[in-house]
Amino acid sequence: MKEFRKFVEQYVKIPDEDWSLISTKFVKKSLPKNHNILEQGKICKSLYFLENGLLRYFVLKDGNEVTKFFTIAPYCFTSQASFNSNKPANEYIQTIEPSIIWEISYEQNEELLKLNSWNSFARKITQEVQFFTEEILEELQTETAENRYQKLLNNQPELLQRIPLKHLASFFGVAPQSLSRIRKKLT
Repeated sequence: MKEFRKFVEQYVKIPDEDWSLISTKFVKKSLPKNHNILEQGKICKSLYFLENGLLRYFVLKDGNEVTKFFTIAPYCFTSQASFNSNKPANEYIQTIEPSIIWEISYEQNEELLKLNSWNSFARKITQEVQFFTEEILEELQTETAENRYQKLLNNQPELLQRIPLKHLASFFGVAPQSLSRIRKKLT
């Protein structure tokens, strides 16, 4: 819980009395590699904090897994559309490596939103996620797979060792063989 508070306080200061309440609402879970936290068609009923590990969001298209993006610890995550609308999710959320998460239900999160500190945090993290989503969409429309790989290589090279090639290729929208050629060209 210490890591979670540290993460939250990057966005907003949480008074001790608020944190005492917040910390009682979250449940810690240790998940194995390749565990589906959420499956397409199911309603996402929780908000999560990823303390340790790595996740991927993906959809099924014509029977193939298409990776939308990755979540790297420490960070908060959910299926935002499903969680907020109480409708079935369009995506899967899966661990890529063993992960530690903290989970809170929709109802308990709604209770916490009455706290000014938690409400402010929720608003700021939601805005940040929207910004990241827009950035990913823009890159998909304007950048080549090679340029996107180069950006990841420059900004987060450790991820290239942690994410399986097939998931990276799917994320970049190319076949694994094409990604191998891109990697060979850039190294």
